[in-house]
Amino acid sequence: MELKYVIKEDDINKTINEMLLNKFNFSNRLLTKLIKNKRIYLNNNVIDTRFKANSLGIITIDLDFNEDSLNIIPTKMDLDIIYEDEWMLVVNKPAGIPVHPSRLHYEDSLSNGVKYYFDSIGLNKKIRPVNRLDLDTSGIVIFAKSEYIQEQFSIQMSKDIFKKEYLCIVDGYLNKKSGIINFPISRKEGSIIERTVNISGKPSITLFTVLKEFDNYSLVNCKLQTGRTHQIRVHMNHFGHPILGDTLYGKKSNLINRQALHSYKIECVHPVTKEKLIFTAKLPDDMEYLL
Repeated sequence: MELKYVIKEDDINKTINEMLLNKFNFSNRLLTKLIKNKRIYLNNNVIDTRFKANSLGIITIDLDFNEDSLNIIPTKMDLDIIYEDEWMLVVNKPAGIPVHPSRLHYEDSLSNGVKYYFDSIGLNKKIRPVNRLDLDTSGIVIFAKSEYIQEQFSIQMSKDIFKKEYLCIVDGYLNKKSGIINFPISRKEGSIIERTVNISGKPSITLFTVLKEFDNYSLVNCKLQTGRTHQIRVHMNHFGHPILGDTLYGKKSNLINRQALHSYKIECVHPVTKEKLIFTAKLPDDMEYLL
C-alpha cells in the first residue's frame, strides 16, 4: 500500500512537502503523522520532507502500517462484497444492521463484520466507512483501507464528485414525475433522532425521478446533492409522499417491515488510480417483489 511520485525537472528546488501536498492533497494532520512515523522515502531512504529536491528521484509514501482497531469486536458475517482492491472495500449492506457499533448493536454491525474480514486477510487497519446508511436502509457502503483514502473521498464529497443515488418506494403518485426538492433540514426540536424541514436548517437538495407507478405507490430514483441525515426520508415526507414502511416519517406497512429505501449506486473517482468508478447494488428482495 504505497503512493509514489517521480520528481520532475520543474520540481527541482521545491521541498518534498510542497510536492506531496500538491500531488496527493494530504491533510496537514496525516502528513505530520507520516513524517513522525518515518514513512516517506526518497530513493528508498527516509527523507526530511523539508529537504529541497536537487535531483531527480522517486518519492515513496508507505501507508502499509498496522493500526489499532481493538474497539471493534470482530464478528463473522456473510459480507456481500461488490468490489475490493488494496485501497477500499465496497459492500452491499442488508437492511436491519447498522454501519457502526452502538450500545444496542455492539457486536452485530457491518463494521464488526468488516473487522472480522480484515482480520481474516491479515489487514490490521482501522474500520473507516466512507458513507453511512441508516439501520433499515440497504445498499452500498464503502470502507477505506487507509486514512488517506478516507480523506480523499471526503474531499470528493465536498466537491460533489462522490455521487450517491437511491431507489425508494413512496406512497401515492407524484404530480411531477421529476424535479428538485430544495428544502433546508434541521434536527427536530426535542428529538435527538428526527429531522424536519426548517427554514433555519442546512441547505438540502434532492433530485428525483419517478421510474414506475403501481397500486398507488411509486418507485423513485433520488440523487443527493447534499448529504443530510435522513434527507430523502424527510424530503419525500415533506413532499407529501412518505417512503413506504417508514415509521419515523410515515407509517407502518404490512408490505415491508422497514423503510423501502436502498442505496443502489455510487459514482466516484479512485483516489489513487484516478479511474472513474461506478458501483451498483440490485434491489433487495423485500423491495423487488413489490414491483
